[in-house]
Amino acid sequence: MRTSETERRAARLLARCAVLMAVATVVVLVLALGEGGALILVAGFVGLVLCAAGAWWFVAHHGAMRLLGALVALAAPVGVVLIDVKRGSWVTALVACALWVAALALARAALRGALPTARPRTITAARPRRAVIIMNPKSGGGKVGRFGLVERAEKLGATVILLDPSVETDVTELARRAVAEGADLLGVAGGDGTQALVAAVAAEHGLPFLVVSAGTRNHFAMDLGLDRADPSRCLDALTDGEELRIDLGDVSGRPFVNTVSFGVYADVVQRPEYRDDKAGTALNLMPDLLIGEGVRRLDALADDTELADQQALLVSNNPYNSPDPFGGGRRPRLDSGELGVVGIRVEGAAQAAALAVRGSASPGLNVLTARRVVVSAATDEIPVAVDGEALTMPAPVTCSLRPGGLRVVVPRDRPGVVAPAPRLDWRLIVTLAFTRPERTSRGEDRV
Repeated sequence: MRTSETERRAARLLARCAVLMAVATVVVLVLALGEGGALILVAGFVGLVLCAAGAWWFVAHHGAMRLLGALVALAAPVGVVLIDVKRGSWVTALVACALWVAALALARAALRGALPTARPRTITAARPRRAVIIMNPKSGGGKVGRFGLVERAEKLGATVILLDPSVETDVTELARRAVAEGADLLGVAGGDGTQALVAAVAAEHGLPFLVVSAGTRNHFAMDLGLDRADPSRCLDALTDGEELRIDLGDVSGRPFVNTVSFGVYADVVQRPEYRDDKAGTALNLMPDLLIGEGVRRLDALADDTELADQQALLVSNNPYNSPDPFGGGRRPRLDSGELGVVGIRVEGAAQAAALAVRGSASPGLNVLTARRVVVSAATDEIPVAVDGEALTMPAPVTCSLRPGGLRVVVPRDRPGVVAPAPRLDWRLIVTLAFTRPERTSRGEDRV
């Protein structure tokens, strides 16, 4: 992707401003050494460690220990503020924090402007003659009815199969029957789990697939750049669409479009009460799953990398920009041909604190990519959450991708994918700020 001269200059200016703000942060603290500058740093570090330790005690214990953890996690940041106020260094702390936040924001903006963003190749989609869309009226709290999706789809010439919520239906069989009857496009208005099952049938027969964002969270639709606020706009792809090729995940023969989770999260979603009380069920089960009798250890082989004794393991269809996809992470690409892998092993408050301080550099967190992941455990079967659906699979469980295996049709007019914040690299920021980029033979910049 080419960057214009204006974009290059803007990125360099932002990088220089970021470096200036970072230096200013250090200068403010150095000048304030006699007035508590060192104490600000020490108090902030200790507060972060105590907050992380308290959070661990809260999730990993019951009763009094959980209460103590909550108190510590809440009291730590309050204590840091009170120390700064009492010593009269709160103004210095506030200025230093503001400068550092500005430095981070400017650095990310500089990288976002300087680094090329991969955009999927699209072609004009042919208008289907017999589109079949499966719709779940309960999905997303009734979005199918609320947005008039059935009426709009039929008006555009599609055949709608409306599921009966009171009857368990094999959507894979419904999709195969639709193909046998001449469907030349398959679509789903429902959750990501249903999307994956029908997408696999479309991929099997080489048919285009239409995603209608009528689920609850619509992670798949978000990473396709679709409108999650108004799912009816997704149907515009039937008359004015673009087609793109993306990867389709496979976990021991079952398709997935987002993530496959093993360990703590997978154990929690297995419980029937989880659907009605997610937070309460998780808090009630966490102590046993983390350090009690219910603890389950997992081993994984990600290509040639061994991950031993993991408490939680998440495998995604293409890597997320953040180690925590449940916390708002996005996938910059869906066609890289690689799985994202996140393994977590935290066994005590000290390791929880190390994770909070060191982030992805902590030994308790493994973040990598792979083309094939094999997960094993000390049991014959492993609980698995596939796109949020609770399943149990024979061990070992193998995750892989079908690169470019799915043809997805999206509206030409859509919100698009928000460019994720790039990973912060201060060495790259300094290089960008003070070194002129080289020009490649194709006229592109290389940082």
